[in-house]
Amino acid sequence: MRRPEGFDPSEGSDGASEPEEAARPSSLRDRLSAARPRRTRSEPDGAAETPDDTSTGPVALPTGPGPVSGVASRLASGLSDVVSRRRASSTGQPEGAVSAPDAEEAPRAVTLRIEPEGGADEARRRAAEARRAARRASGERRRTERTEVRRFTRRSRHRRAAWVTAAAVALSLAASVGIAVFSPLLSLEQIEVEGTDRVDAASVQAAVSGQLGTPLARIDFSRITTELEQFPLIASYVTETAPPHTLVIRVTERQPIATVPSGDGFDLVDPAGIVVQHLDARQEGVPLVDVGGASLDDTAFRSTAEVLLALPQALRATVDSATASTADDVTLSLTTGERVVWGSADHSAEKAQVLSGLVADQARRDPAASVEFDVSAPDNGIIRTR
Repeated sequence: MRRPEGFDPSEGSDGASEPEEAARPSSLRDRLSAARPRRTRSEPDGAAETPDDTSTGPVALPTGPGPVSGVASRLASGLSDVVSRRRASSTGQPEGAVSAPDAEEAPRAVTLRIEPEGGADEARRRAAEARRAARRASGERRRTERTEVRRFTRRSRHRRAAWVTAAAVALSLAASVGIAVFSPLLSLEQIEVEGTDRVDAASVQAAVSGQLGTPLARIDFSRITTELEQFPLIASYVTETAPPHTLVIRVTERQPIATVPSGDGFDLVDPAGIVVQHLDARQEGVPLVDVGGASLDDTAFRSTAEVLLALPQALRATVDSATASTADDVTLSLTTGERVVWGSADHSAEKAQVLSGLVADQARRDPAASVEFDVSAPDNGIIRTR
């Protein structure tokens, strides 16, 4: 580049470089010293300032043109540096941090959260899950509380339940007894008689009909006993109430064990000697008993009746007659023609077993022979030929 004529670089550089270098202090103190105007002798002593004094207050600067304007700019920059350093020291900032000259406050950090698409739905879903979890926790807490309450009140609840149950049972029993005893809902309206053959069932019903209309629990059974005693053919009876309105009488009739001649006919008598029935002719299947004119209360008849009762039903059906002059002289006659010497009624069960064996043995050897079986000694049965 061509320089203009008359241009001397040394002049410009010598004259202007010194003020420029002088105007760039190496430190803050040099800057302040350079910016502070020099005192004249006419200024008072009190207005003098030492180079060590620093101030952060306002400084009056000349407004006129010339070198003072550059000094004022540098002074303002230095003051801004001082203020920034003092703020940094008071707020804990590092020593080397210097605020911008025009900034009054440090910029505040602002955090922005950018939610992805669908963030509102996710938030609603999480809120719903939180509500469900809260409801579950609340329900679990209530269940736990109820469990604890039941655990601590178990004994009292059991005791209360026992008392309530006992009271309910007692009330039920009382009500049942009251209805059964006093209520006409369970009164006697029908009488049934069972087990009769020779006894007239209608006569039995008529005999106990006085109990009709009485509550089943208040039936007078002793009165029924008295009314049934007029039936000699009834050996025993059993009564049973069948609610709501029925009384059942089960009768056991007297069974004839022997036939006894009586006047112009025959009497069927039971083992007690009570006449069950009077017949004009002898009834087949019932042994004819001859006790030599003794009464039915005599020991001879009782011994004979006991012997007949000891025989098995199949063997008793083969007995045609029985005679006994005394209680120790019982003799049986079979329909097949054999005789049986029995003796007394002692050990009748053993004698019956021995007789069954002898009859079976004779039937195998010679059924047509006329024999006599002697079982008076049950341990030594004898078969004699007649």
